[in-house]
Amino acid sequence: MSNKDINRRDFLGGAASASMGMLIASGMTGRRAGAAEKVIAGFDDEGSGNMKKNWKPVSDRKVRVGIVGYGLCKFGAAFGFQNHPNVEIIAVSDLIKERRQGLMRACRCEKSYDSLEELVKDDTIEAVFVATDAPSHVKHCIDVMSHGKHVMVAVPAVWGSIEDADRLLEAVKNTGMKYMMAETSCFREDCYAMMKIYKEGGFGKLVYSEGEYHHYFAGKALPSFNNWRSTGAPLWYPTHATAYYVGVTGQRFTSVSAMGRKGKHGPLKPGGNPFSDETALFKTSEGGTSRMMLTSSIYGLISETGRVFGEKGFMLQTKYRGLMKNLPDIRRPALPPGMPAGFHGGSHGPLTNEFIESILLDRMPLVNIYQALSMTVPGIVAHQSAMKDGENLKVPQYVMT
Repeated sequence: MSNKDINRRDFLGGAASASMGMLIASGMTGRRAGAAEKVIAGFDDEGSGNMKKNWKPVSDRKVRVGIVGYGLCKFGAAFGFQNHPNVEIIAVSDLIKERRQGLMRACRCEKSYDSLEELVKDDTIEAVFVATDAPSHVKHCIDVMSHGKHVMVAVPAVWGSIEDADRLLEAVKNTGMKYMMAETSCFREDCYAMMKIYKEGGFGKLVYSEGEYHHYFAGKALPSFNNWRSTGAPLWYPTHATAYYVGVTGQRFTSVSAMGRKGKHGPLKPGGNPFSDETALFKTSEGGTSRMMLTSSIYGLISETGRVFGEKGFMLQTKYRGLMKNLPDIRRPALPPGMPAGFHGGSHGPLTNEFIESILLDRMPLVNIYQALSMTVPGIVAHQSAMKDGENLKVPQYVMT
């Protein structure tokens, strides 16, 4: 190994170590619990603080929605479509009968289909929430849009394939339907505040940023359809972390050098991936650097968090320190009465409201196809870099033209 390779490895490792120290010092170490291995990341994390009050409807029309998927995370019902006054749930679906029936009860819906492929043929449905297994997201979203329906999908946008990312983007362009990825970090209190402040110039250009998704697995992956959670690489599921740069700034990662670690507490990942933990160092379109980390081996640590450091200020948690004296309104959008903010820091409800309003107002949603791919694909390239011992690789660019 060359000195260049050794220096790259030392730099990445040093950056990760320094940032973990900062994480601990700032009190942002997530949640440690005796039963941590039983926690699904984000589902012990409710939050309705720092939201605007007095929601005002933008229309009296109801969007006719179909919902697909009620697996381990029960995502189909977790985002609150059934509680939004501008939504009428027409039908639901899950491949497993018991889950399908549970989703019908949770969504107060009397109609179901055996599969997404059947549900999308229902001409009375105009939008679908896809909460299926990650490897099927691209196939399912393309199927939904090809049937003339808008789609909101759970993360990530694609599963380990840049070619699939290109196919998905073409489908959005060709169909003209609205596409939104339900990236929860974008509506967490801290990340949303960072985005608002960045847009008003409170950080200037970002010199450095960090995003982290820690999900301790205690040596065994969570159960999943066709065991998909055990077949990918950590950085194939990057968006809870990468949102702390792409979601904040709307800028892009341009290149990456990453390293992986085979941890004894990580989930078993067959199929060629040896890593349970991965750390990536990106160059950004602003000329700065950004470190993104995904781990499953740190005992008891369940956390989704990030920090930003700019020429005019920086932000840790929700505390801004910088030159801007009058901060913009950093409160998250108000929710309809009776609609809970939900889990992942109170982001579920705002994501659903954002998707529905994008349809009603005929505008592009916040986490649109360009943002979704720019949060997802860099992780795929970063894993390729880790498999090449940190070789610096270019990241594809997804920019609306």
